[in-house]
Order: sequence, then structure tokens, then C-alpha cells
Amino acid sequence: MSDSASTTEARLPKDLAAEKGMVNVQINGVWCQVPKGTRMIEACRMFGVDVPHYCYHPKLSSPGNCRMCLVQMGMPPRPAPGQEPSYNDEGYLDIGWMPRPVIACANTVTENMGIRTTGDLVDKVRQGVMEFLLINHPLDCPICDQAGECRLQEHSVGYGRGVSRFIDMKVKKPKNVDIGPRIRLDDERCIMCSRCIRFMAEVADDPVLGFTQRGTYTTLTVHPGRKLDSNYSLNTADICPVGALTSNDFRFEMRVWFLKETKTIDVNCGTGANIIVWTRGNRVYRITPRQNDEVNSCWMPDSHRLNFHYIDGPERLTEPMVKLDGVHQPATWDQSIRLVREALTNYPAQQIAIIASSRMTNEELHMVRKLAEGHGIDQISTVPRIGESDGKLISADRNPNTTGTRLVWKREDPAFRLSAILDGVRSGEIKALLVFGEDLTAEAGFTQEDLSKPEFMASVQLLAGPTAEASHVVLPGAAFAEKRGSMVNVTGRLQRLNRAVEPPEEARDDWEILRDLAGSVGPYLIEDVFKDMAGSVSEFADLSLSKIGDLGVVVTETGVTIPLLENERARKASGEIVG
Repeated sequence: MSDSASTTEARLPKDLAAEKGMVNVQINGVWCQVPKGTRMIEACRMFGVDVPHYCYHPKLSSPGNCRMCLVQMGMPPRPAPGQEPSYNDEGYLDIGWMPRPVIACANTVTENMGIRTTGDLVDKVRQGVMEFLLINHPLDCPICDQAGECRLQEHSVGYGRGVSRFIDMKVKKPKNVDIGPRIRLDDERCIMCSRCIRFMAEVADDPVLGFTQRGTYTTLTVHPGRKLDSNYSLNTADICPVGALTSNDFRFEMRVWFLKETKTIDVNCGTGANIIVWTRGNRVYRITPRQNDEVNSCWMPDSHRLNFHYIDGPERLTEPMVKLDGVHQPATWDQSIRLVREALTNYPAQQIAIIASSRMTNEELHMVRKLAEGHGIDQISTVPRIGESDGKLISADRNPNTTGTRLVWKREDPAFRLSAILDGVRSGEIKALLVFGEDLTAEAGFTQEDLSKPEFMASVQLLAGPTAEASHVVLPGAAFAEKRGSMVNVTGRLQRLNRAVEPPEEARDDWEILRDLAGSVGPYLIEDVFKDMAGSVSEFADLSLSKIGDLGVVVTETGVTIPLLENERARKASGEIVG
């Protein structure tokens, strides 16, 4: 072969792509480069071409059983024996199109492949698939809880036939089936995509779901003697493309198109799962997981997503209170703040202690530190919460911001003074106690008798409880869905809380309460608090709340990993899932 010929050969698109580990694929007539081994559905998605699907989910294995993702595939014809491939002027081989469709979810791309997601063949097969799926599906869209989020409804409009040819009676299947404490099954709506079955087997490690019967009579069910009671069961409702699986907690509560979505993070443990809070009329109706492959993938535990009803519960504190003659009376904010500031002035610093919470944001913890430094208070601590990891997403650290507390307070163990404070309260050496966001009788080791010993006690609380009852001044704070700020999870990722609803009545954001207690004129914006904090915390330098972004920023290395993500990465490396 001559030098000119080899130079021409080296410049072919296939060789240029191979050098980068890529292949050339023609998608609807346009040549694109995608990584070798990419599934066809993902290759199309990379370039903004939507392929409808039901059973496919990038975090689960691909059974290819719904057939909705059928596309037309083409490859260059095989040259005759002794004949060299003939490249066109663009350097590609001409494509010969197959007369039958293939599923895009399980097939991978190869060099010089062609993919058509539109055309007469593709349109007809999709119409056929939709027709089969709708044959026995109930026409109950107006009362279905999935309305507004239903893939079947969307795809029937986009890819289905305009009329039905089915004239026989529909097959009746079980309705409103109680298969678990938090989930409800309507088998008539099930389209046998098997997403829920695969999730429970592959992610939740509890293979309790399966299909029974055959053909038209196939139904989803739980294994005999079992219930869908996993702490991850509600993820099946999230990924169900129709209304077959619905949440008992959210069922018939509100139409989703009325709800506002707010991106924020979970505060029930150190993982800090990314979530969406769904609200209307200043009320939280549900919480669902938000995808972040570095934190929680697409999932979250049921126990975490359902822990929000206290926000507007009957125990919620909504106005400042001052204890007069042993009885709490409503008070103004000015009166309440003045009493606390007088106590901070009247008692020597060594007789004052502060117990804060690693459930607080970085900004609030920064304000606590400034309050303590401003009054020379050295006895300051948080309350540790250590449990057992569930081997998936629930961290052993039940506080959401222990890592942030370490960074802001510059202490490896922010709770190391807790026992000394408790001893000081019991001995009478500590006469004034300030508590922020903690019920001390729950996990701090305090008894009701201990709480009665300080001469003065003030607390910022969400809910009525023993600590609020014992406090001389009670200041109502804000819940996680009512505030802005930041936290650092167990892996060292700085993440952002966003306000979804306003605090009730006279409750205030905690950082504003701390600002007023410190007697500071400003700041007036949470962004200013972050800026001030970043000046003393090197890990936050050059950052702001807006720069954190929706997915967070790694600011420190902790050596901690999240088990579910490790398992997911192993499955991705083995080719079992796309990831």
C-alpha cells in the first residue's frame, strides 16, 4: 500500500473515532460519535433524540419486555469475498436498513451503525405496541393518581392510534390490593414492565415481587406469605410508569400539576439524599428522590421521605413564649430576644453553656460560633447521633451536617464537651443554658430533673417537648423545608437547602434568631452569612450558595463511601446496568 493510501486510510472517520474509544453512528440521518458499547437508547438520548420506553431504566437491568423502544437499525452490507469496503465521499460505508425493528434498550452501537427513530416502520410498530398495552387497560385516567405523570398516557397521545379496534370485554384484574404498609397495587393498570420487580431484587435486595399467571391474565403480586414492607418500597411507585403502584401517604391527596417542585436535600441522616419537595398553599404534600449519582443515585428510604408531616403537625411551635409563674405565655419577639440577651450579659461566661445541633445548617452553626465567641463562651457542643448503616443509603451518622460542624467549628469532635456540660448542669456550675434545635431528653442524656436545674434556659425549637417545656424562653424556629442554607454530607460534599414553604405564623429562620441574639445589625441575607463564613472556613473559600449548584460540590475528603453507590458502580462496570 502506498504512503498516500495509508494516509487516506488513517483519516477515515472510523479511525479518528477509534482513537478516542468512540464509534460513528448515524441517528436519523445525522452522523454522531458516541462511546463504544453505548446502548442505542442512550446514544439517541445523548443527541436529544427521545426513544419512548417503559421497562428500560438506566439503573436497572434491561429485560427488553415492553417493546416500546423499537427502532430501525442499519449496517453496511457485507462485501463479497475478495472485495474491499467502499467508502463514500464522507468516509462512511453506505448503510443497508433492516426490514424489521430492534429494541434500543438492550442493543449496543457499533461502528457505522444507522438508527432511525421515525419512519413508517417505526411508527407502525409503536402503534401496535401501544394498542396491545391498552387492550385491557382501564380507562380511568380522570381518577388515576398517576394522571399528570403517566408515561402510558403521554405515549398513547404521541405514538398510539387515534381510535381503538378492540370490541371485546376487558380482562378484569385485582384492584386496590394491599401489598404493603405504604404501597397500594392496582393490577388492572399494570403493563408488566417489571421495573418494580427488578428494583426490589437488584437495588433493595428484597426480591418480594413477581408475576403470576400467563398471557392476558398475568398479574403482579407479592410472594406468598410476604408483604412489600422494605424501607425502600416507595421507590417502586416513583419508577412505575403507570398508576399500578401508588403511595398510601400521597394517594388522592393532590393533583400533581397543582404542585410546586423545590429541589433540596434530605436531613434525616448524613447521606443528604437529593430530593424534590412538592408543595401547594404553603403545605408539603410529598417528597420524592432527585437523581444525584454521587449521593443517592435515584432512590431514597421510605422512612426519610415520609418524615415531613411534623412540619404542620399539632406539636409545631408557632410563636415565641416566655414562662411566667411557671406557665408559658405568648410573647413578642422583641421581649423574648431581650430576655435572652440580658441573661447572656448577667451571667459570667463560665456559667453559660450552648448546645447546638448538627442538624443545623453551616450558616446557623457559624452564627452559633460567633454568638459564643462574642460572649466568651467556651462550653459549646452538639449532640451526636450514631446508629447502624442499612448498607444502602441510611448513614450510621444520623445527623445530616456533622462534617459541616467540624469544618465550621474547626473541631474534629464537635460533641466532645457534651458530657462536661451535663455534669456542669447537674452540679449547678452552669446556670444559663441555651439550646438550639435539640430535645435534650431524647439523645443527649438529660433528664427532666436536669432540665429544671439551670436558673435560666432558652431554646430554639420546632416542636413542643420536654426541652421546650423546661425553657424559660422558647423561640420557634424553621423546619428544613422552610429555610435556605448549606450542609456537608458524610462524603464531604457541600450541598444546598432551598426553601419550599414559608415558616408558620411568627416562626423565624434560625440564623435570623441567632443574629438577633448576638445583637448584630446585619446581615440581612443568608448569602451574606455564607460569605462571612467562607472568610474563616478555607473549604468554602471562593464559593457561594449559588455556586454550590443543584448537585453540590466536594469540599473535603472524609474517606466515607455510600454502600448503594458502590454496588451500583460495580454493576455498571460489569455492564449489567448503564448507571
